[in-house]
Amino acid sequence: MTSPIRNVCVIGGGVMGSGIAAHLANAGVRVLLLDIVPPNLTDAEKGDKKARDRFAQGGLDKALKARPAAFFHPSFANLVRIGNVEDDLDKASNCDLVIEAIIEKLEPKQALFTRLEKIVPAHTIVASNTSGLRIASMMEGRSADFKKRFCVMHFFNPVRYMKLLELVAGPDTAPETIARIKQFGEDVLGKGIVIGKDTPNFVGNRIGAHSMMVAIHQMLADGLAPEDVDNITGIPMGHPKSASFRTADLVGLDTFGHVAENCYNSLTSDEDRDVFKLPDFIRSMIEKKLLGDKTKGGFYKKGDAGIMTLDPKTLEYRAKGGDESIAKATKSISKIEDPKERVRKLAADQGKAGQYAWKVVSRSLAYAARRMGEIADDVSAVDDAMKWGYNWELGPFETWDALGFAETVDRMQKDGIKLPDSILKMKASGATGFYSNDGKVFDLKKGAYVAREIDPRNKTVLDLRKGSAPVLKNDGAEAWDLGDGVLGLTFKTKANSIDPDIIDILGKTVDEAEKNWKAVVIANQGEHFCVGANLLLVVMASQAKEWEQVRSMVKNLQTAALRMKYSTVPIVAAPYGMALGGGLEVCLASTAIQAAAETYSGLVEVGVGLIPGGAGTVNLLWRALENIPEGAQINTLELVTQVFKNIALAKVATSADEAKMLGYFRKSDGVSFDRSRLVTEAKAKALGIANSGYHPPAPRSFVLPGESGIATLSMMVDTLVAGGYASEHDAKIARKLAEVLSGGRGGNQRPVTEEEVLELEREAFVSLCGEPKSQERMQYMLMNNKPLRN
Repeated sequence: MTSPIRNVCVIGGGVMGSGIAAHLANAGVRVLLLDIVPPNLTDAEKGDKKARDRFAQGGLDKALKARPAAFFHPSFANLVRIGNVEDDLDKASNCDLVIEAIIEKLEPKQALFTRLEKIVPAHTIVASNTSGLRIASMMEGRSADFKKRFCVMHFFNPVRYMKLLELVAGPDTAPETIARIKQFGEDVLGKGIVIGKDTPNFVGNRIGAHSMMVAIHQMLADGLAPEDVDNITGIPMGHPKSASFRTADLVGLDTFGHVAENCYNSLTSDEDRDVFKLPDFIRSMIEKKLLGDKTKGGFYKKGDAGIMTLDPKTLEYRAKGGDESIAKATKSISKIEDPKERVRKLAADQGKAGQYAWKVVSRSLAYAARRMGEIADDVSAVDDAMKWGYNWELGPFETWDALGFAETVDRMQKDGIKLPDSILKMKASGATGFYSNDGKVFDLKKGAYVAREIDPRNKTVLDLRKGSAPVLKNDGAEAWDLGDGVLGLTFKTKANSIDPDIIDILGKTVDEAEKNWKAVVIANQGEHFCVGANLLLVVMASQAKEWEQVRSMVKNLQTAALRMKYSTVPIVAAPYGMALGGGLEVCLASTAIQAAAETYSGLVEVGVGLIPGGAGTVNLLWRALENIPEGAQINTLELVTQVFKNIALAKVATSADEAKMLGYFRKSDGVSFDRSRLVTEAKAKALGIANSGYHPPAPRSFVLPGESGIATLSMMVDTLVAGGYASEHDAKIARKLAEVLSGGRGGNQRPVTEEEVLELEREAFVSLCGEPKSQERMQYMLMNNKPLRN
């Protein structure tokens, strides 16, 4: 039972089954994806294996076409084999884990487990992805040994992107079964594990469905509209922007309805059972197939005049509107960065928004408190479930702390909201919140604070910092001692955008590290690693025609990039979220990269009318060329062309592994499946390089395509313009890029140095800053935070 899980059989090729199979493949696990033989095959098809495997193949095909993508890269699908449960179930005998994801009905599951018991060996774990069926019912008739190796693995959809994996043990499940799956889920799949209890809808969906249903019933009671509710229950409440009804459209109203009805039908003794009862208008929507995005219309749909909203009273669509006072209040609150301050401000609002929010939040928090001991034993498990499974910024008990524990209890009691005795005893003990400043959490069962289990691998930059002050600091960034001889540089600008302060401290960090440190890690905080350069100074200098100032800015960033590249100590960048433009240039200049799996990277400067100006062209090009053996007579045009396409088309890699395929990251760069471990893994990588006798690379020169390459790439651009796929200004940018990447017109006559390409990059950048349309694009980006196409 301690052997590694290398081969997994997933049974059920639907949305969940195929998504689970895809993410297993993302993790390098070999997968056997099985489904039923399609009914009503013709006599000829009954003997055709491809026809018999059609459902499983269809599931795999849909996973390959899924948007957002289910696979990190299409090539990972090569790890998935397909089959059917009539011809291929015996192959499960070669698997370490079998995950059942078939129809959510008891009888088919029981029949499948009966067959599996005769097939799988003693080391194989069998798990169900059920979201509501009881383990005791599914295990009827199974042997004691089979029951020991059975548990629930409840993934959330889309599997690749949702961190939550709920593990539920049955009364006979062996502790080592849960321990083995927990380790596999955390270490291999990068999931956040919540141990739930065998109750309907477990933890996440129990609390999430209740919160959603309270919001719906309160909307009807208060006479509000769906857009009013979404304005309140989204960002202001610390929930995703999709809020309540947009989330239902994304998930599918049929799926949401199934979760709510399962609660209503199963929770006969729940004091809030009626909350889970679907209103008549939602039943009518399901009957009319108004299910959300999957049917092109749910609570919202796209109309000729824009987004339209369904009126719950008439079930007719109307122009999107809503209460102006709610829209105004929530818009103001949404601008507050700290989610704790946001929910405080919302709950304190005296208008319609605040009144509605308090009614919903107070009932949801009280319900979560009453469920402790029933669905989970630890309040942090409930908070984690909602953050990882529903993308809430704060879990229910974190929200309670943000509102003020004692004040919230008092307000609830004043409103007549029932609270469990454990909460009243907690208040009477003098506890100030569920979480203490010294890392402890309040155990409602024990009535005292207990140490919170925290994986040391999940330490943040703030957790790792040593000392009371940074080693280096300016307005744009800080460099701190991260321990073990590692200096950690963290950007502090808005969206971690690159400005002169960051450029300045990059060089100073290298100077400091070479004197006193083993290695450097660039580890930022916030939603994204770095969204690029701050264009404000470039725009101002361009409008004033201060070309030497622009040239100096670019030169400084190029110099910093080269200083990083040839540092005598290793520098590891730890990107996550967006690493665009200058953000990717910082990564390209680093010795190595340890990236979060969900990293979106690319050199996207063409969107603002420019080309990369921080050594991005030369470093990306050199990466494409660096593995050419000395003396090999290779036409570099093919490699140059691919780099040209990636930059000219602003190609963004949508995963760290796709970035490797595009040449943005090296094959040897690390990928962190769990972003929580990114910093500690980046630090470990930096130390590993430093302790392995690191020496910086020697500068290289390459023969580039030169004039013929410029001509070839220009022909490609002309074709795009002629076809209406690119504007004349796009073409102007692309031709300048072609000249840089080809090493100038004489690039094919001798090896071209980095310095020469950097000069070409610099001059092309400056010249484009003088183009009115480029200036227009830059200004538009500054004002609207999105590119303008012209």
